[in-house]
Amino acid sequence: MGKLDGRVAVITGAGRGQGRSHAVTLAAAGADIIAIDLCADIATNEYGLATEDDLDETRRLVEKEDRRCLTAIADVREPGQLRTAIREGVDELGGLHIVVANAGICPLGDVARTAFLDAVDVDLVGVINTVSAAFPYLSSGASIIATGSAAALMKGSGIDVLGPGGFGYGHSKRAVAQYVHDLALTLAPESIRVNCIHPTNCNTDMLHSGPMYKTFRPDLETPTRDDVVDAFATVQPMPVPWVEPEQVSKAVLFLASDDAEFVTGMQMKIDAGTALAHTNPYSLR
Repeated sequence: MGKLDGRVAVITGAGRGQGRSHAVTLAAAGADIIAIDLCADIATNEYGLATEDDLDETRRLVEKEDRRCLTAIADVREPGQLRTAIREGVDELGGLHIVVANAGICPLGDVARTAFLDAVDVDLVGVINTVSAAFPYLSSGASIIATGSAAALMKGSGIDVLGPGGFGYGHSKRAVAQYVHDLALTLAPESIRVNCIHPTNCNTDMLHSGPMYKTFRPDLETPTRDDVVDAFATVQPMPVPWVEPEQVSKAVLFLASDDAEFVTGMQMKIDAGTALAHTNPYSLR
């Protein structure tokens, strides 16, 4: 018996990284999965995004856990595409109980100012679109989980430091935190839980990209992975350069399961202490 037997989860950004890890983790706990990804690049985001082959690999890994997986190529910026993908998944898998609004980009560096709009459209509007498309199928006991970022809880992430795209990323993650708080309050009478996870540096393609390396090592022309490990480690008080997607997935599983039956409005940090220097210990957050 798994913690999520008989449940269905929709996960955006499921082609790789945290999204794939969440899909496999929830499947191992008994859930069937609707796995959604754009499977295309976005021009201002200067690292490659997941491909159709990546999304197929997610399906293979979920099915390896002996669970069903329906994949869909859909853009979280397009509400109609999400509504279609989720409706078809619900029709095939028989319901919807868990929503993981995870899709995200981080268009760092010297990019066009439209990168701010692209980041907000994916990282904030995409979360709202996902929740809105899924909501008609949710009922008492459902769990909505949004991916925020430790960046949402940190100071000093302005446009002068991160460029327009990174500024849009930080803006979006802060707004997601507020959206989750207010939506949790709104849906509590229906016993639908809404929570946010805030990872620090996470060992995914977003982190291991040229623009991210350059942000952490601006003193080097073309920094490599070896060049940035120590710089990544300076962000967290705990002595690690990053956390693994599977460590974030453990929090997602907790929030998706009945173990978190009365947990809602949570801003859960999986950040090795990153936000400690930036948050008030007496705040609700």
